[in-house]
Amino acid sequence: MNAFDRALHPAVSVSAQTLEDTQSSPDARHLPIHRVGVKALRYPMQIVAGNGSAQGTVATFAMYVGLPEHVKGTHMSRFIQLLDEQRAPLESKSFLRMESLMRQRLEADSAYLEMAFPYFRRKAAPVSGVESLIDCDVKLIAETTAARGTTFTIEVVAPVTSLCPCSKKISDYGAHNQRSHITIRAEASPTLSIDALIDIAEREASSEVYGVLKRADEKFVTERAYDNPKFVEDLVRDIALACRNDADVGDFMVASENFESIHNHSAYAEIYGRGRLPAS
Repeated sequence: MNAFDRALHPAVSVSAQTLEDTQSSPDARHLPIHRVGVKALRYPMQIVAGNGSAQGTVATFAMYVGLPEHVKGTHMSRFIQLLDEQRAPLESKSFLRMESLMRQRLEADSAYLEMAFPYFRRKAAPVSGVESLIDCDVKLIAETTAARGTTFTIEVVAPVTSLCPCSKKISDYGAHNQRSHITIRAEASPTLSIDALIDIAEREASSEVYGVLKRADEKFVTERAYDNPKFVEDLVRDIALACRNDADVGDFMVASENFESIHNHSAYAEIYGRGRLPAS
């Protein structure tokens, strides 16, 4: 190969063994880095849905490891390579294995792996039975630290309906109601499913939200909400009670944002607690 060809194709003429590994060189500042890696990385993935089938999605990843004080930098390409190897549909246990493999590949003692994605559930309307899809925002988080070992966290944001008890009490006709977003963030056992947390949010709301409703369904949903009024405070307390009694839930946070139909602001409440999952 002549000099002109080497200039056009430098990768061909340079052996990987001759390139300096700058990331692995020593660092003299004696400052460990708690998290370093890649953030806001979007990647097509498959996840195992509640019915056992594979559901395609586009997930946004955050992938970090701890870096010892004597090492200058991490190997960023290894994060991407690890992600690209994940061809089988992910579920809780394989997601935890992915975090473990990330620590091995990056030669790290601590790590943080987060996967955020839209999750779709097929729901049947309560009277007609017509089916449609509802999407929820979901995050899976696996983290390993010296203090706690490896923990697994699921976060769901589920849309529901809430109806104001005060409005019902004082009004001669109806009551104001609105769509609400319930957030449940729970340290979980690997057996806890995404659907189980969404089910808790829907069960404790004034009513569920559906993609398609026929007239009979709309009547049912409206009347169910009217018969089951809840303040934003009621929502988070009732959901927290359900989480507290769950053997697959550890530390948790429950929040509700009600997009008030008669105000130009949202009502909001947040509560923390712990379920029956043994502490790690």
